[in-house]
Amino acid sequence: MFFGNQGAVLMNRRWDRLARRQWLRTCAAAVSAVTAGGFTARSAVAGQGEPSSERAVTRGRIKQSVLPWCFEPMPLETLARHAAAIGLSAIENVDPKDWGILKRYGLVCAMTVGHGFVEGLSHRENHPLCVEKLKAAIEANATAGFPNVITFSGVRRGMPDDVGLENTVLGLKQVIGLAERKKVNVCLEVINSRVAVYMKGQTDYMCDHVEWAVEVCKRISSERMKILFDIYHVQIMQGDIITRIRQYHEYIGHYHVAGVPGRNEIDDTQEINYPPIVRAIVATGYKGYLGQEFIPTRDPIQSLREAARICDV
Repeated sequence: MFFGNQGAVLMNRRWDRLARRQWLRTCAAAVSAVTAGGFTARSAVAGQGEPSSERAVTRGRIKQSVLPWCFEPMPLETLARHAAAIGLSAIENVDPKDWGILKRYGLVCAMTVGHGFVEGLSHRENHPLCVEKLKAAIEANATAGFPNVITFSGVRRGMPDDVGLENTVLGLKQVIGLAERKKVNVCLEVINSRVAVYMKGQTDYMCDHVEWAVEVCKRISSERMKILFDIYHVQIMQGDIITRIRQYHEYIGHYHVAGVPGRNEIDDTQEINYPPIVRAIVATGYKGYLGQEFIPTRDPIQSLREAARICDV
């Protein structure tokens, strides 16, 4: 999951300026809509053609999801319709007010945004707002039956990594008890700090190595504290993907995939060989979701169909 550099800073700040009551009202409304079985549909949904009757996912050894930002400006309902036809199980980072759309197509929200990723938990002054948003997201997910809430370290801004790690642990300890009671995972994402391109990397991001995130999980010591292992980001920063999956699988609660370099399709135009990676994930006994987070360069639905087939090992 990712939103970008300069544009991301603005988005993050706008998110963080949301008033407490507005956020809680949004989550409460989403819970009500999902519980009641209703949905908030977008008017005048664009066509994008009828979904193919041929499913791309036939083996189903791993549950797949997709992130809507990669397919903008495609309406959520259009994406949901095609995702269900392809055989995906979920869509991620959907605004709570639109969760009912997912239910309409038999999908779940595999990951829910808790707070922004620039002003994250590595700085203590961000804790009150981040903790409040994480708690609200955990409560809403629990009622809706959704599994994961995402969290972020934020950027360094000159802070040493060990200090940021201590601060992140301190912040997460304020929400992990609720996550345990509600049976919702809190997933800390690893994001690359090398690629200074909008939507493809976050310069100065602190949690840019898997081992840093693993250490957070070890210090929290909870079955509900997990890592969001974004294979695209980890490949850029570290590589050796399969070894790290085997070594740290007990701490991984979610995966994302995209092509390197470029964050585009996961086919043979890029350097990562995804089928053996996904087989390695399956071999660990993983039961969570794998999210398609690539930016299409061709027909988006056809690219999504091909990506789903590649990962359906």
